[in-house]
Amino acid sequence: MSSFVLFFVVLFYLALLFLVAYLAEKKKSKLWINNPYIYALSLAVYCTAWTYYGSIGVAATSGLNYLPIYIGPAMIIPAWIYINTRIVRISRINKISSLADFISLRYGNSRSLSAIITIVCLLAIVPYISMQIKAISETFHLVTETSMSQNILTDNATFVVVLIALFSSYYGTRYVDASEKRLGIISAIALESFLKLFFIIILGIFVIYFVFNGFSDIYEKASRFEDFKEKNTFNGIEGALNWMVMCMISATAICILPRQFHTAIVENRQEKHIKTAIWFFPLYLLIFTIFIFPIAWGGRLIFDGHKVNPEFYSILIPQHFNNTFITVCVFLGGLSSCISMIIISAITLSIMLSNNLVIPYGLLGKFKSENEVQNTRNITNIRKISIFALIIMAFVFYKYFILKTSLNSVGLISFVVISQLAPAFFGALFWRRGSYKGAVTGLVTGLVICYFGLIIPQYYFSYNQEFKGILRDMYDTFDFFTIPYLSRISQIFFWSMLVNTGLFAIISVSTKGNYRERNFAELYVDIDQYIQNHENAFIWRGTAYISDIKNILERFLGKNKTEQALRIFNLKYNIDSQTDTADSRFIKFSENLLAGRIGTASAKILIEGVTKEDKISLKEVLNILEESKENIILNKKLTEQSQELQKLSSDLRMANENLMIKDRQKDDFLDSVAHELRTPITAIRSAGEILADDDDIPLEIKKEFLNNIITESDRLSEIINDILYLDKLEHGEIALHVQQNNIIETYKKALKPLLHLIQQRNIHLSEVNLLSQPLFEYDEARMIQLFQNIIGNALKFTEEQGTIQTKLSEKENRLIIKIFNTGKLIPEEDLEMIFDKFYQSRNQNILKPTGSGLGLAISKKIVQAHGGTIKAENSGLGVTFTISIPEKVIKKIKNEVEHH
Repeated sequence: MSSFVLFFVVLFYLALLFLVAYLAEKKKSKLWINNPYIYALSLAVYCTAWTYYGSIGVAATSGLNYLPIYIGPAMIIPAWIYINTRIVRISRINKISSLADFISLRYGNSRSLSAIITIVCLLAIVPYISMQIKAISETFHLVTETSMSQNILTDNATFVVVLIALFSSYYGTRYVDASEKRLGIISAIALESFLKLFFIIILGIFVIYFVFNGFSDIYEKASRFEDFKEKNTFNGIEGALNWMVMCMISATAICILPRQFHTAIVENRQEKHIKTAIWFFPLYLLIFTIFIFPIAWGGRLIFDGHKVNPEFYSILIPQHFNNTFITVCVFLGGLSSCISMIIISAITLSIMLSNNLVIPYGLLGKFKSENEVQNTRNITNIRKISIFALIIMAFVFYKYFILKTSLNSVGLISFVVISQLAPAFFGALFWRRGSYKGAVTGLVTGLVICYFGLIIPQYYFSYNQEFKGILRDMYDTFDFFTIPYLSRISQIFFWSMLVNTGLFAIISVSTKGNYRERNFAELYVDIDQYIQNHENAFIWRGTAYISDIKNILERFLGKNKTEQALRIFNLKYNIDSQTDTADSRFIKFSENLLAGRIGTASAKILIEGVTKEDKISLKEVLNILEESKENIILNKKLTEQSQELQKLSSDLRMANENLMIKDRQKDDFLDSVAHELRTPITAIRSAGEILADDDDIPLEIKKEFLNNIITESDRLSEIINDILYLDKLEHGEIALHVQQNNIIETYKKALKPLLHLIQQRNIHLSEVNLLSQPLFEYDEARMIQLFQNIIGNALKFTEEQGTIQTKLSEKENRLIIKIFNTGKLIPEEDLEMIFDKFYQSRNQNILKPTGSGLGLAISKKIVQAHGGTIKAENSGLGVTFTISIPEKVIKKIKNEVEHH
């Protein structure tokens, strides 16, 4: 493939990233903002060129040594539910925007510590970025089959790097507040994470099933290599120990790498997203790992005897089979791995450079005299220049220092260097006694060990062979520090971490930190207690005027945003807007407002410049914190009591509403009863009056009126009996006589009195028996009444030549009875009401149906007494009543009845 074609493919790919970033920023829909999978995918920025290419090279040449960079993170990630949740809370309330701010704030918000941390990150990450550029450059020339130019200006890969630098500097500086969520960048990174996994899967399937005949075929052929067994076992104590140390290194790095801190902490929108990440991210790593072995050993089988770089088997294999499509896909997957790391690392380093080096050590004085627009422009320009400069500097570093170095070795050195932050980082979270002096001493000493033990031998010796010979003798004098069985990287990691952690612990317990250190120690370690009232727990004593602090805020936030922030603060703490002097809460609030723009250390310096602070002893700090803690506990108890009172008030209100509803139901019931009783009484009275007033009525008509009186009397008696019966059912005054009966025979008994009417109206009656056996336990008299009520109700509404069908079945130890009729459908809104007393459907026949109007209400109570349920639903051409009675409940009722 020609260089120009591939360059335009890269250009198109970057345009896609621009589009995704643009759409995410513009739409800001729930798909982008609150998607836990976008958050989890963004964490896969961990998988860089080292993972995509380097792991394959390690698997082919060193066997199992490729696994620790996956297993280490998988070991520590489950603990994120506790660790990262705490870090997210601390970072959110303190407006922390970088790893340097997080650590330095804990140790007294020290400017010098934040600067040292920034330098450590630069030493670790710039070579790491160079590694990504190396992978992009070499794979670009590999795919295009061109040779690399020593001249940077004529190297085609240079233009790719410049494009990445422009993309990063544009989208990485859209927010002047560094603690803001970069939705566009994170969405683009998530897309890249998906694509690099997708492309490695495509390559893996191609190698396993198209180049070879399955995984077993690769394994069987690869096992013939003489070194296969040696490379795929731990190779004794030495291999196992080094493997374990590598797991520790990667487990530490996944928490402390600046890009991981940014994606996992700064870009976290909801704490609950961490729950998704702790299973999704290890699964992602697992899928990645599955395909490394077949690609690595498949590459060795294909290129056995050829002198090629095994790190690029993923490109060379499809290229060997002239498959341009998969070759380009794999290149884009590797490009995704590199770009995502470069972008996030450059953004995080630029924030640390501007907030912890450039601004606090050079530009704070200038910022004090500029307005908000100019300051915003200056901060943005500093970060843009920093991003661009870092990427170009990394490119130069690649050309002159790591041109012939493996991706794996560069990655491991970066991991060991960044691990020097671990004692101060984890000490900040879990140890109150950790001090600034201990953190700085341990960090600097560990860094010196790494610098002389790894950085100089790896990078400078490879560049200057003459200097290598001069210093080699000096390095030989340190042989007594050699640890048997451990590789050089493992040894340096061991000694640096031992000395670093030891000095940090010893100095911290031997010296007392200042009051700010102790204050933030309490806030970090007990974050869950202070999270709601963190500004109250910030200790400050001195003289400060709101007008002076407001003037500083306006130079960075602008007048409108400052006024809005002050209104929110005054409302939160119920403070009079006319108050002149600032308290500790306002000092903390102001520092937080500035922290996102210029960093926590610079914010502290600016606020200190317009305030006069009094010294506070450690004893006073502890007393104030204890009082604050007691106040928080008291507030929590008061809040809980208030919530309990609100719940009681709500319960009382609901009880009152229920009483009112029952009172209305009572009135409605009495109205219904009166209405239902009045109808037969009126008919009886009318017939009686006619018979009393007129003696000349013919005998047949007299008989008709007398029959009407008898009929209405019977109806009146039925209504009264049903009302009394229903009342007894509701109050549990009628005991069920439960015993074993045949449900089919019970159904036929219920049907017998109704058969004449059914035949008279030519109604088709059918029965479907799906029971395995007909014996069940129930009260037969009540069940007969139930059948007669339901079928009698069906008869009222089913026209001549209609259908009534009864279906009996069993399901999960329940007797299911479905009675279907072709009567008129019930309005959907009335389906729940038909079992109410005296319910009359608005969709009934023209003639008022006979009966008391209580049949279905009684049926429901009978079913409920048996521990079952009944419902009605429109189905097809009619209505179906479904009765479900659980067998176990029936037996329970029987036992209770017999017991009583």
